[in-house]
Amino acid sequence: MNLPVGLIINPSSGRGKGAARGLLVLKTLAARGQSYIDLSGKTMDEANANARHAINDDRISGLIVVGGDGMAHLGVNIACDTGTTLGIIAAGTGNDLARSLGLPEGDVVAGTNAVLDKLHTPRKVDAIKAHTSTGPFWFFGTASAGFDALCNQRANQMSWPKGQRRYDLALVLELAKFKPIHYEATIDGVHRSFDAMLCAVANGPAFGGGMMIAPEAKVDDGYLDLFIVHAMSRLELLKVFPKVYSGGHVSHPAVEFVRAKSVKLSSGNMPVYSDGEARGHSPLSATVVPEALSVFA
Repeated sequence: MNLPVGLIINPSSGRGKGAARGLLVLKTLAARGQSYIDLSGKTMDEANANARHAINDDRISGLIVVGGDGMAHLGVNIACDTGTTLGIIAAGTGNDLARSLGLPEGDVVAGTNAVLDKLHTPRKVDAIKAHTSTGPFWFFGTASAGFDALCNQRANQMSWPKGQRRYDLALVLELAKFKPIHYEATIDGVHRSFDAMLCAVANGPAFGGGMMIAPEAKVDDGYLDLFIVHAMSRLELLKVFPKVYSGGHVSHPAVEFVRAKSVKLSSGNMPVYSDGEARGHSPLSATVVPEALSVFA
């Protein structure tokens, strides 16, 4: 007999629309005759514990998470730690991790069907094993310790405005006082020292809700892509930053990409954000682990 899948729904994802989208997922599972165990919790920690216990007890055949990049990040860490296969149903505002896998966005019914269609033919992709001041973790999308991380931190502290506008406002507020950051980097064992506006370690092409920071990055090439925006004026950064949505920033002379297997970034006490989630402070160490993640995609 086939085991049910485990299911975690984030009811607050998608600017509070997660619960309604979760009901659509449940209806679609029922229509497809797919059994499941609801592992959702009152907190992310509770859901995390529920999923790991179900996997350890061999009660589920895989894990499906419903939400945005934060929920997907949780699922990636559970899946990489336990060897289970992960399905991501995009129901958030960013959905960069689902986008990197070619999964549907903005339609949870289509997203659910896409995952169910691959239950018996999962795919292996790379994941990044990382370490910061708070310890080890996995990520599938990006991790950064620079201007963008500061913006993310400030946006999380703001209650107004909502959605992408909050991040845009945080960007303006941070930029008013921002100065280039000094980085000490070790890239595949080679030391470099430079000043930059930001550094991000990318496994996939996008972060921040569709910013194509590393358009050439692939989730199954066995490499990570280090994205560096070298020191420039605040005005120049304002000109360059909007271009990341189209990938038009790649031709700017201050933008550099380095493909590597492992990277260590030291930038003082700079906060680190990974897939939109706070992950301690610098130094950030990141190593690609080929085919570390199995996905229904």
